[in-house]
Amino acid sequence: MKPELMLEPLPPGKLPAWLLHKVLPRSPIDPNVIVGPGLGRDAAAMLVGDRVIVAKNDPITFASEHGAKHLVEINANDVACMGATPRWLLVTGLLPHGVTPAGVLNQFAELREACSRRAVDLVGGHTEIVPGLQRPILIGMMLGETTPDDLIKPGQARPGDVLLLTKGLAIEGTALLARERRDELSARIGERVTQTAEALLRQPGISVVREAIAARRAGGVTALHDPTEGGLATAIREIGAVSNAGAEIDAAAIPILPETQAVAEALGLDPLGMLASGALLIAARAEAVAAIRRGVEAEGIPIAIVGRLTDASEVFTMRSGSSHRELPEFAVDEVARELGKSADTLRSQPESQ
Repeated sequence: MKPELMLEPLPPGKLPAWLLHKVLPRSPIDPNVIVGPGLGRDAAAMLVGDRVIVAKNDPITFASEHGAKHLVEINANDVACMGATPRWLLVTGLLPHGVTPAGVLNQFAELREACSRRAVDLVGGHTEIVPGLQRPILIGMMLGETTPDDLIKPGQARPGDVLLLTKGLAIEGTALLARERRDELSARIGERVTQTAEALLRQPGISVVREAIAARRAGGVTALHDPTEGGLATAIREIGAVSNAGAEIDAAAIPILPETQAVAEALGLDPLGMLASGALLIAARAEAVAAIRRGVEAEGIPIAIVGRLTDASEVFTMRSGSSHRELPEFAVDEVARELGKSADTLRSQPESQ
């Protein structure tokens, strides 16, 4: 990169891959670290005796009525995607000057309730009132456990594996935009559709733990990914990159909720690049797909085949009828781009350590 470009401000969202690659340590010192930092790696894994501890940390930085609930779910998602059961949570709560005791009690009551629903113990953390903050910032570290045999390590997917997606595209991004652009969207797509879009944060919600467990139980899973910033397109690229594979995606097969389609069209956004927590991207051996679909659907969760991995390393294409084009690449999440004039309302959720 040219030296003068090193001084340009970075956009909101994840660090670009080239910069993240430079700041990450090259390799762990401890041989018990099974999964260390790297591009496309959403959590760490350490061997402790005959068990594997999976560790994940993510913040909630956007203003939200249910930030504590989101904190539990987004951290639990990535632990479950490594084949582990979420067990313990530590939380750092950075609170703005002016917060009231009632406000603190409400935040932690929601946090305890969310932990209880997920059967996770809140085991520690730190709280502090910080001058200059505009809103609470919650940072969670989730720990889970699994066995060496059940651990889903990044890089296990292979060309020929089938890609499946649960629920629908850009659930979280749709709900966030419906809240942040409520008046504009109500005028364009109607108040009822806008309200339904905002409610997606509650139903189906952003947890993917149930379908992750169901898919793992069926067998044949080679990768699980909770698509977040950069949407489904970025998640597919991350699975492919860490597995030295490419992908071919069937555009017509991607499930997209009518509310998402309406919001994206009204704001001129590409749903493939919108914040997408709530859907689970699965890579699996072809012979296991039928069993995985039965297992996930038995939980009442819709699932669709959206493409496959190919041996064309890091070549990602979209098929639409008989035509092919490159899978879009998003340097900035579409939701962050839309909220650029208030981009700090977007949750900062780095996908790689």
